[in-house]
Amino acid sequence: MNQYSGQRYVILGIFTVVMFIYLVRLFYIHVVDNSYKLSANNNVLRYVTEYPARGLVYDRNGKLLVYNEAVYDLMVVPKQVKDLDTIQFCTIIGITKEEFIKKFKKAKTYSRVKSSIFEKQLSAETYAVLQEKLFKFSGFYVQPRTLRKYPGKIAAHTLGYIGEVDDKLVAKNPYYRSGDYIGISGLEQSYEEELRGQRGVRVVMVDVFNREKGSFGNGEYDTAAVSGKNLMTTIDLELQLLGEKLLENKIGSVVAIEPATGEILAIVTKPTYDPNLLVGRVRSKNYVALLRDELKPLFNRAMMAYYPPGSTFKLVNALIAEQEGIISTATVFPHSFVVGSKSVKCHPHPGGLDLRAAIQYSCNPYFCNTFRAFVDNRKFVNSEAGYRLWREYVLSFGVGRKIGVDLPHELSGLVPTVEFYDRYYGKNRWKASTFFH
Repeated sequence: MNQYSGQRYVILGIFTVVMFIYLVRLFYIHVVDNSYKLSANNNVLRYVTEYPARGLVYDRNGKLLVYNEAVYDLMVVPKQVKDLDTIQFCTIIGITKEEFIKKFKKAKTYSRVKSSIFEKQLSAETYAVLQEKLFKFSGFYVQPRTLRKYPGKIAAHTLGYIGEVDDKLVAKNPYYRSGDYIGISGLEQSYEEELRGQRGVRVVMVDVFNREKGSFGNGEYDTAAVSGKNLMTTIDLELQLLGEKLLENKIGSVVAIEPATGEILAIVTKPTYDPNLLVGRVRSKNYVALLRDELKPLFNRAMMAYYPPGSTFKLVNALIAEQEGIISTATVFPHSFVVGSKSVKCHPHPGGLDLRAAIQYSCNPYFCNTFRAFVDNRKFVNSEAGYRLWREYVLSFGVGRKIGVDLPHELSGLVPTVEFYDRYYGKNRWKASTFFH
């Protein structure tokens, strides 16, 4: 009797231990480890990123320069893809079977259970066809977003363009995620934080056929996307169009500024390109073509090219010489300027001009003589000292310095230093005539 009683206790003990293990395991699965819950949620819940509409860009009079156009990214969750008719699928979105295999492999490498972009920026026409048959393609869904659109083929360098973020930027800036877009040049880059807005997320329930069945938890876990701020520029569209027309088939740039405020009314650089070429799926291909173009349409000549200052600089030169008492309004120079075998000429006008007349006729020899009179003046220890002072005056006018415009990639001009001329001509050769060789 006691023997059977002992066996009963052993069996009871074994069952107790087994039940305890099961209870501990159930507790771990339901309370501690949420991987099963996440796996279940991944099958019935979809986290859809709500991309905000990027801010619009207007000219100073409220005319639209940049707006948005709807496109659609095709997303995939590799683990949910089953019984796929690959040929039909590829035909609808316009890719080959080889491209499908490559893209699907990339998606699986990223994650088997998390969604990633399978095909970017489907057109509205492709989306309409796909949407009708999307229930056949489990694991795939469409996510709407916007791309930039430009109503006119103007101001490409000023407005700039956007592109997809790379892995380095994602690692550096916690806001951005793979697949996001960012301003790369122009105003799009300068005002990226204002224009981009704030993304949101929408949690939806899906059935076994990957069809949306409504919001999860009545939208309690959703966050709304916040559209980017609109940007009002100082650009005058009509003036910009005029500048673009005047420089057609030419190489150069035009910058129109409102003198009273310093506002930039137009920035034209030629050759240029249609800003719509750097939008959407064709951006990479078009960018390479533009980069290889011998006319360098991507080069912003208004912000980065070096040009002689032209006749406007004559006034600066005259003011500097007047400030030091080297010339006055009554100073007269001969209508000639000769250095060795070289001479500076001017268009026909009366000779023996004073300063006012020299400005009136924009006389080249007069202002060359003004510069020489300044640098070689006996009031200075030598010509080098004269040039140093002259250069300090020039810099005080802002010449050779960045103006700090709210556009990226601005370069400063060049007002050569004494050391520059020492390297170019050699030391101890300081005479104003040296500059005209």
